[in-house]
Amino acid sequence: MITNRNLQEIEDIVKHLKAVPFDVSVAELYTAARLYQGYDPDVPASYAGCYDQEVYRHFLSEGKQTMNMKEQLARTLHDYRIHVGIQEFMAQYDSHRCVGIMGGHALLRTDEMFRKIVFLSKLLTEKGYYMISGGGPGAMEATHLGAWMAGRTEKEVDDALGVLVAAPSFKDDEWLSTAFRVIQDYPQQDFVSLGVPTWLYGHEPATPFATHIAKFFENSIREDSILTLAFGGIIYTPGSAGTMQEIFQDAVQNHYLSFGFCSPMVFLGKRFWTEELPVYQLLEHLEEKGKYKNLLLTLTDEIDEIVVELDKFSSNLKAAEQQECCLKCPNEI
Repeated sequence: MITNRNLQEIEDIVKHLKAVPFDVSVAELYTAARLYQGYDPDVPASYAGCYDQEVYRHFLSEGKQTMNMKEQLARTLHDYRIHVGIQEFMAQYDSHRCVGIMGGHALLRTDEMFRKIVFLSKLLTEKGYYMISGGGPGAMEATHLGAWMAGRTEKEVDDALGVLVAAPSFKDDEWLSTAFRVIQDYPQQDFVSLGVPTWLYGHEPATPFATHIAKFFENSIREDSILTLAFGGIIYTPGSAGTMQEIFQDAVQNHYLSFGFCSPMVFLGKRFWTEELPVYQLLEHLEEKGKYKNLLLTLTDEIDEIVVELDKFSSNLKAAEQQECCLKCPNEI
């Protein structure tokens, strides 16, 4: 039986769900236009008043780890609708063509690795892959910029980079406005990419180059989503603690064949992954000792080599699926 007290609690919950500055009911992903609603690229200071920052201020005011049950419910409902939005997005495309790029958020737009990631993502997008990243700055922005510039010339990409280098770091006032300037100069509707940022790191703006943005409150769900969705493989570019976490989390999924198969783990930057952070040798050693199995490892400095490895994996996987399908089909009479 529902008591008057229960009814009052329900009314309080509904009131809170209506009061929060984010939607808890519509199962759809964000776009840059929605996330940055209220932001004027010609007035960088207007960023403080956009939808994204309004939600972030609310998030901080309630506490990143809130004990308010009504707020917890609101965030859970929001993240659930984002999860449903991702499922609807993925249903439109071949999941085995989804490739992730991981790397540092602090990578500057002026860094040669930034440019390399842009052209790698551009090439993969042009070959029919679609890119996913954490959706923030640095290597993540380079991923989505490359996908956005797919189909354009090298000169056009370099011209776009020439605009962006005016604000090398996401901490620069014009980081976001220069991105919107490139979007305005090079509009496109032919290619998609999925960014998966989080308000836990709300001080880092989400890249507007991602055509679809799945912004979560709960970072653990966000991290798992990226690694789970990149069935086509993950490319690791130089990063730090967050990237290291993703490497070993991905290795566990591959080891246990969590989704029925293992996906490529590609490391871009030989010196970084063998000298600065010698993770690659560790993974090889652990696999040799039998502590890890099913790791498809590649270490390279070359974009073309990455494309070859991903294409080979995609072709082999498709052939295996076709063979399995034929075995399941009844014999024709």
